[in-house]
Amino acid sequence: MPYLFTSESVSEGHPDKVADQISDALIDNFLAFDPESKVACETLVTTGQVVLAGEVKSNTYLDVQKIARDTINKIGYTKSAYMFDGNSCGVFSAIHEQSEEINRGVDRASKEEQGAGDQGMMFGYATNETENYMPLALDLSHRILKELAELRRENKDITYLRPDSKSQVTIEYSDDNVPQRIDAIVVSTQHDEFDADEVMLAKIRKDIIEILIPRVIAKLPEHIQELFNDDITYHINPTGKFVIGGPHGDTGLTGRKIIVDTYGGKGAHGGGAFSGKDPSKVDRSAAYATRHIAKNLVAAGLCDQILVQVSYAIGVAKPMGIFVDTYGTCHFNLTDGEIAKTVEKLFDMRPAFIEERLKLRQPMYSETAAYGHMGRQNEVVTKSFEQPNGEPITLDVELFTWEKLDYVDKVKAAFEIV
Repeated sequence: MPYLFTSESVSEGHPDKVADQISDALIDNFLAFDPESKVACETLVTTGQVVLAGEVKSNTYLDVQKIARDTINKIGYTKSAYMFDGNSCGVFSAIHEQSEEINRGVDRASKEEQGAGDQGMMFGYATNETENYMPLALDLSHRILKELAELRRENKDITYLRPDSKSQVTIEYSDDNVPQRIDAIVVSTQHDEFDADEVMLAKIRKDIIEILIPRVIAKLPEHIQELFNDDITYHINPTGKFVIGGPHGDTGLTGRKIIVDTYGGKGAHGGGAFSGKDPSKVDRSAAYATRHIAKNLVAAGLCDQILVQVSYAIGVAKPMGIFVDTYGTCHFNLTDGEIAKTVEKLFDMRPAFIEERLKLRQPMYSETAAYGHMGRQNEVVTKSFEQPNGEPITLDVELFTWEKLDYVDKVKAAFEIV
């Protein structure tokens, strides 16, 4: 019996994502000037106000107000009409020194024995239903909002868009878990008030279906394009006009979009958020590491989809254990337990080795804070940062290292895949 599966995404202008981006901008600036910084910072955004809180151990000092304002302006909150803009909002900082008790549990005389920054379990997932090994419904949801943001910045084909938006895609799957068609698409976008309500809503619906969606389709592989048809149910701004939005319409907090950040409800999630945490926090680094494992195992042809779990005790370097679930899709005569044992030998999951393998002490996190942490493009970019004294630094930074397929040959050799 065919079944439906749905995932959602939110834009960079969504209040929770505004908070995530500010927190990760702070992480990047700390790491740019002191790669060994230990940071856990949370952000709250609401009407005309930003509150920063958290713990830091670093040899550098930052102008956190400027970083927050620059991030908000970059997102697009630059007008007083939004009731939240980077130039005029208040920024309150309650960031303080990291607890010595926590620091003792992490730092070691030998870096290799660095303890986990917290207890907990982290999950990584991969599936071969898309070219980036991500669930299709989430991948399409992200693509819709990234294209919508492009249209907003171009301000040409659609001129009334504001930064806050959400999307949702429902896919129909066959009994053997193959996407068959797109059943429904939901897009809610904040907008200027430019006409009577009925006229506005009719134009927004027409523009989304006739301008946005074709631009999204044009960038998709042909076999995914074929899933679009005239029978898709569209819900465009289904509650009516959406003028009041962003932090003025809804308070935003760091870490409230963890399913959007990962796999859209596929696989599993350990509950820990990513943004605002340096890589000694295994909530972040181990989630990236398990994605790296899962993606390389599927890309090597071991299975069609896989879930990988790792767990830790705070202050202890060696993981409690590694769990694997291939959902019965393994192409070889191997149990999930046997696969897990081999994975444990191939990938050193002690925190220091994860940081080294994935180069996680770079200022690489601002790019993760909107449109998902997984399934993104691995690339090297040049980034510039400025200290409060005006001293600049320019660095080449490799992004999304956990998306590299650099272990495929090792996986094939370990599992004797020809």
